[in-house]
Order: sequence, then structure tokens, then C-alpha cells
Amino acid sequence: MVIVRDQLDPDLRKIIKKQKAVIIPVGSIEQHGPHLPVSTDSDIVSEIAKRVSDKCNFLLVPTVSYGVSFEHAPFFNLSLREHTLELLLVDICLSLSSNDIDTIFILNGHHGNQKSLTNLSQKIKRLSKNKVKVFVFSYWHFMKQEFDHAGFVETSLMLAISKRVKMKLAQKGLITKNMSKKQKLGLAKRASISFPSVALNGVWGDPTKSTVKDGERFLAE
Repeated sequence: MVIVRDQLDPDLRKIIKKQKAVIIPVGSIEQHGPHLPVSTDSDIVSEIAKRVSDKCNFLLVPTVSYGVSFEHAPFFNLSLREHTLELLLVDICLSLSSNDIDTIFILNGHHGNQKSLTNLSQKIKRLSKNKVKVFVFSYWHFMKQEFDHAGFVETSLMLAISKRVKMKLAQKGLITKNMSKKQKLGLAKRASISFPSVALNGVWGDPTKSTVKDGERFLAE
């Protein structure tokens, strides 16, 4: 793994001659209930990107910590518009291309970012005149466990990577265990517009039984 921000320019240019694949983690700054920091999405995706980079010997660039999180208002969020995030990532990818990077993996850590990422691969391919290949992934698509927001999964992940979780403040939120797929999809659609309208305390799921062990298991996946 090569952490780009820690490198000296002469060394980095030599490294890029041999390794031309980069991971860009993309997160968000938004509420995660009363027990998790607002940096949760960025923290988790940064750790996963670090582990993948280490395993595959990729270059790792700094996390884009801001995302599209307007749906969490009036809870705290620092949000970019969808088009702004898309333009930001286009510029980063083209800048990497100008530095002879030809393979870019964008690892997404926040559901609200997905629209901004939908057509990114094709746009970069066109703008770079086929010089750069961009692959976009949202990490939770590779998990067996049904995902949540500040619930069992995210809280376990944070317990495994951070000391900033306040488990004494953790409380159950929206529980969908016995709901039909149609009901869940309906709630997810509403949540994408206004998360507090379906999860009054900002929590989707039950974080109260989250553990470090479960977090490590999810990270391994």
C-alpha cells in the first residue's frame, strides 16, 4: 500500500511508473444517531479502502469526506449537491490521469452519494479519451448482513475501528425485521427524501448489541 499524502514527490513519481491503480474513498459528514460521530461514513470507508489498498498494493488518496446528505435535515449534515460531488470527483480523476494514473477505484461509503456516481465511469472515459478506467463500488453491496444507519452493522464497524463510539447513548431506532420487502423499499424511498420522517432518532436498526467482534467480521467481508 502507498498512502499518497505521505509521499515525497520524487518517490511518488517513481512509484507511479510501477503502480497505476488508485483508490478514492468517498464518505459523508452527517448525523449517526446519539452515539456515533458525524464522520462515521468517512471513517468506515477510509478504513476499508486502507485495507483493500494494503491487500492489493494500490495507491490510496485522501478520503473525500463530504457527501450528499441533505435527507438528514434538520439533523446535522454538511452536504454537497449531487452535481458538485460529481464535478469534484471528475476533477480528481482527471488530475490523477494527468499524473499517469490509468485505473481508479471509487469506494463509496454513503448511500446518498450513489446518484452522483452513477455515470462517472462513462464520463471519465470520454473526457480522458479512453485513457482512464474508473470502477465504482459501494462497500455494503459486498456484505451478507442487511445494512442499516447507525444500527447494528455501522455501530459494530465503528467499534472495530474507533474509540469514539458512545455505547451508553446507543438506542434502538427503526426496526424493519418483520417487514416485507415492499414495506422496506417504501421506507427507504421516504428516507432518501427525509430520513427523520422514518427514523425519529436518526437510527435505522438496533445498535445496542453491537460488538467489536461483529465489526471485525464485517470488515473481513
